[in-house]
This record gives sequence, C-alpha cells and structure tokens, in this order.
Amino acid sequence: MTSLSLVSSPLRPLPSLRAALYLRVSTGRQAEHDLSIPDQQRQTEAYCAAKGWDVAEVFIEPGASATDDRRPEFQKLMEVASEKPRRFDVVVVHSFSRFFRDHFELEFNVRRLAKQGIRLISITQELGDNPSAVMMRQIMALFDEYQSRENAKHTLRAMNENARQGFWNGSRPPFGYRTAEAERRGQKIKKKLEIDPIQAETVRLIFGLYRDGDGQSGGLGIKAIVSHLNAKGYRTQTGSRFSCKFIHDVLTRETYAGTHAFNVIEAKTGRKKASDEVITMDAPVIIPRGEFLEVQQRLKQNAPRVTAPRIVNGPCLLTGLAVCATCGGGMTLRTGKYGRYRYYTCATQARQGKTACKGRSIRMDLLDTLVMEHLATRLLTKDGLGVILEALLAHYAANQNRDAARQESLRNASREAEQKLQRMYAAIENGVVDATDPTLRGRLDALKVQRDEASRLCAMAEAPAMVIPVITDDMIGRFSCDLRAKLADGPVAMRKEYLRAIVDRIEVDDREIHIFGRKDRLMNQLVSDRPKLNPKVPSFGREWRPIGDSNPCCRRERAISSG
Repeated sequence: MTSLSLVSSPLRPLPSLRAALYLRVSTGRQAEHDLSIPDQQRQTEAYCAAKGWDVAEVFIEPGASATDDRRPEFQKLMEVASEKPRRFDVVVVHSFSRFFRDHFELEFNVRRLAKQGIRLISITQELGDNPSAVMMRQIMALFDEYQSRENAKHTLRAMNENARQGFWNGSRPPFGYRTAEAERRGQKIKKKLEIDPIQAETVRLIFGLYRDGDGQSGGLGIKAIVSHLNAKGYRTQTGSRFSCKFIHDVLTRETYAGTHAFNVIEAKTGRKKASDEVITMDAPVIIPRGEFLEVQQRLKQNAPRVTAPRIVNGPCLLTGLAVCATCGGGMTLRTGKYGRYRYYTCATQARQGKTACKGRSIRMDLLDTLVMEHLATRLLTKDGLGVILEALLAHYAANQNRDAARQESLRNASREAEQKLQRMYAAIENGVVDATDPTLRGRLDALKVQRDEASRLCAMAEAPAMVIPVITDDMIGRFSCDLRAKLADGPVAMRKEYLRAIVDRIEVDDREIHIFGRKDRLMNQLVSDRPKLNPKVPSFGREWRPIGDSNPCCRRERAISSG
C-alpha cells in the first residue's frame, strides 16, 4: 500500500503597490537652494518603504505655483496616469497643498486619477475614502486656497513697496536692460535696472527705423522692421527671432523713456488694473521723451504707412494733417448748403456723435489761410529758419558726445563677453567644469552670441560719425523763398506734398492751432538738391490690369464667346 504525502505549496505574496512621487516647491529660489524638495523626497520615500510600496516614478516640479495646472511635470504626471497598462497605483505627496492649492482643481484631478484606479495619498494628512474623509480633504483644500491667496496679497504688497523705492522685483528685465546690485539689506540683495549696451543699441535702432527708415525710404512699419532685423541677424535676449508683437511692445514700452510701470496687469486673468494700483518707478533713459511721444502719436494713426488715396489726391489741403485736439481724430471735409460752404470737422464727432467727442468745425478757407500764413511769416523766414537750424546743429554736436560714450560702453561690453568666454575655456581645460555637462554647450553658445553681437555693434558704432552740414545764410534765404512760393501757389496735390514734407500734424483746438514738425526733416529738405517728398501712396484696391489683352479672365471670356 502506497501512501501519498501532501506537500503544501507556499502562499504567493501579494504584489506591492507602485507609487509615483510628486514633489513641488513654489519659487525658483527654493529650488535653487534645495530648501524643500530633498526633504519632501526623503519623507515620501521613507513613507513608501514603511508601507512596502515600490517607487516607480518621481516627478519634481521646481518653482511652480499650485494654483493652476500650468506645470510641466504635473501635466506629465497626469498623462502617464492615463496610460494603459497602469504604471503606478498611488500618487504620494507630502501634503495636498503640494498637489493643488485650489479646492475645485484638487477635487477635479483627484477624480481624474480615481477613474484610472489611482489614489492620491498625503503622508501628512492621511485620510480614507469614506464620506467624512472626503469632506475633511475638501475643508483642508479650502484652507490651503485661503492661505495661498493671503500669501499672494502680502507678497504683492511687499513687491509694490519695493517698486516704490525704485528697486527691481526679480522678473526678467525688459529688452534693453539688465539688473545690477544696488544695495544689501541683511541677506537680501536689492537690484535696479541698468542699460544693457548691446540690447539698447537694438532698441534705438528699432525706434530709428520706425521714425526715419533704413536710409532708402521713409519710416518703416512694424512688419518691415521685423524683416529688416531678422535679415540682419539681430536676436532677442532669449536668442529667438523678432516678431511683430515683440516690436510693437518695444515701441510702446514707456520704460525706455524713463518711466517703468509695475503691477499693470493681473497675471492670471490678464485684466488691466486700475490706475491707482499701478506703481511707477524711474528707469534709465534709452529713448528721449520727445522721440518716444512722437512714435506714440504715429502709432495711434489708423494706418501708419498706408494713407488713403483721397488724403493725397483730394481737394482739401490739410486732410490727413489736421486733427481734433480733443480726441485726436482726423478733421475731414463737411459741406453745407449743397456745397456752398466747406468745413473741416472732427470725424469722430461726425461718425459717433457728441458723446464720443464734443467736436469742432472750422471754415476750410480760414484754417488753410491761418496755417499757410503762420508758416510763411513765422517758420519759413530767414530769421525763423536760422534759429531752428542753429538749435538743431547744437543738438547734433551734443549727440556726437553722447555717441562717444555709447561707443565706450559697447567696447567694454565686448571685452567683458570675451573675458567670460576665455574664463569658461580655461575652466574646461583645467578640469574645473565637467566637459560632459549637458548645460555647458548652451552656456558656451550664449556667450559666443553675446560676444559676436557686442563685437558687431562695436564695429558699427565706430563707423565714421555723421558729418554736420555747413549751412549758409544764402542757402537759408533760397530755401525760404522757394518753399514759400511752392506752398502759396500751384495744384492742391503738389502743395500738399510740400506741406507734408515739413509738417507732421496740425492740432485744431477751439482757440489755438498747434503745428508739429521735425527739425531734422526741415534740415534734410534744406541741404538736399531736390525736395524729398513722401513716397507714392499705395491704393486700397487690388491692382487691375485695364488692358483687356493683358487680363487672363478677359482672354478666357473672349475665347469662350468666339468659340
């Protein structure tokens, strides 16, 4: 008789849970100094080890706010959580505030994880899944959100006070500037804006191109400036190519004229804040205030480079130049009594009514006469032109001294960039810096770009200075007589061209008329062999070939009809 021995097989151990760690700090400064992330990682790993869980993934979010989901590592975590088969079973955080500081977003994403069979676990706020535990989690989330809002309020108040004292608050400075240490208060370093000589040259070039063009035409538009800069190899402070938005932001940023505004826009909503919440602080001047205001006036025009054909070819002498002093709208032709009476009238008031602008009207012949007589008797005289041109020549001489200081600043920037690059090479050769460091190439490339840009701008700045023209009394006398004669008589279109060559804008008020123009344009007209008139005005309509034989549509129609 044989006996059978039954050997019991050992029980198969239950599979351990796989955990994903999510570690986050709020500011970049905390991440740089390792104030919190290593401690979070140590505690979460110890918690998983005590539970017998395997750490499958680690997601580290340095310097990101938990009030929204605009976090790269968080997005990566949620994408991995949706994969099949599942790569982890639980997400472990130090506290629920590390995951979200918004109670709605926290509950929404907890449910997103639950749909994938994944639980969110806080090692310092251990809760179950019963209704009372869910309620406690939601209450904690409400307190976290409240604390976050309070912290933001006090932080903004401190930043506002810092801006009132003239210090920079730590964000990336505007293009054309860099930050420099101003003073120390304990462990805190207070910084202020200073001009970056390399970027500042590009800012001046942008304003110069918009006002005066590239020497081959008049002032360029924003798209043309973008094409010009990108074609010449100019780049932004991040090394990217210029765009229309970037150029428009440069042209409208009042910081370059010496006044920087802080706390203008709410970061999360993009809402523009009330004027009493905005803090203004002084900034180093890159663009003189007068030039900046002139550019703003031109930007307000509906079409800076394309003027309606009726403005040039129409019968009104001052159309396109005369504007309402109240609203800035153009003064356009209005007639009465079947054309017997002609007026310049505010276009804003005519289109939108007196609620938009109180408006004003003035007889066309009266305004034409007042403007022309003023130009003939006050500006286009030998004495009047002499005073203006003398002041302009003095301004040119002062600019030459300023350009010399800028050249020296650019030379210093070029030497500084070359020295930084040489020190980096020496550190690599001496083994101080690991040559396999993945960030090393990016730093070297950035230094090379900075050195090359500084050298190029330095060479441009050392080009021969502008020759100040020699102006004699005879030249002024002839120019005065010729221009007065052309403005006084002749076809309206021709007179308008000569008028627009020296006048930019005529503001019409109830009791005063202000005429604006640029002295340098007056100088250019005087020293040129022939008057430099405005270029041809493009038409708004598509070009249509009037000759039937040259029109493909006409040829097809003729062929069909003949067939």
